[in-house]
Amino acid sequence: MLEIIYEDAQYVAVNKPNGLLVHRTRIAEEKKEFALQLLRDQLGYHLFPVHRLDRGTSGVLLFAKSAGAATPIVKAFEERQPDKTYFAIVRGYAPEAGTIDSPIRPDKDHQHKAAQDAVTHYTRLATTELPTPVGPYSTSRYSLVKIKPETGRMHQIRKHFAHIRHYIIGDKRHGDWRHNRMFVEELNSPFLLLHAAKLRFMHPYTGEPVEVSAALPDNMLHLCLQFNWGAALAAQEALPQPVPLIKSS
Repeated sequence: MLEIIYEDAQYVAVNKPNGLLVHRTRIAEEKKEFALQLLRDQLGYHLFPVHRLDRGTSGVLLFAKSAGAATPIVKAFEERQPDKTYFAIVRGYAPEAGTIDSPIRPDKDHQHKAAQDAVTHYTRLATTELPTPVGPYSTSRYSLVKIKPETGRMHQIRKHFAHIRHYIIGDKRHGDWRHNRMFVEELNSPFLLLHAAKLRFMHPYTGEPVEVSAALPDNMLHLCLQFNWGAALAAQEALPQPVPLIKSS
């Protein structure tokens, strides 16, 4: 069952696990399970997706309970109104803070379309250096970053961190395969380490702000604790607090 983290008369949100598609798509026709289908079966009625997360990304995923409820919130996303916060583990020591302002070029299936403006803000929260050689280096360095995308282009966060060469770990398409392989072989982590932690939006029906937060998936939490980043996580209001320091098996 999917973890429901918010529900009211018009909307319901879940904490989407890594590897689950939002809905059926032609680029992954072999997949049999989708968040939309699973939640529909779980709740017993039709739902309407209002935004998307990449298959590998975990975290807050919002659905509308009717087409009428979907319309205003989809419009809000199109107008960049919802406030979104992500966390990621990236290669190297990222700058303490920065803004990536770089247009996103369409994927090869839509090469006829012009590049779209895309802006991503980020803050480095913690770093670690592991005694594990990767590539030409005798050690490997990583950062925990908090990310605030201003726009919502496809694969924006992944492409933007690739653009500044602080690749998100576990990103098979835009990342660094050497570091991805090290995380699989040495840390038992085959996942994309990108989590949609918080979504804040104005409720179209009540006019009140709604904040929905999703806990880190176990695999990402385990790595953060292994890297001694527990204090950094405990200081993040975007995550449900208290962050558990030990996960039960």
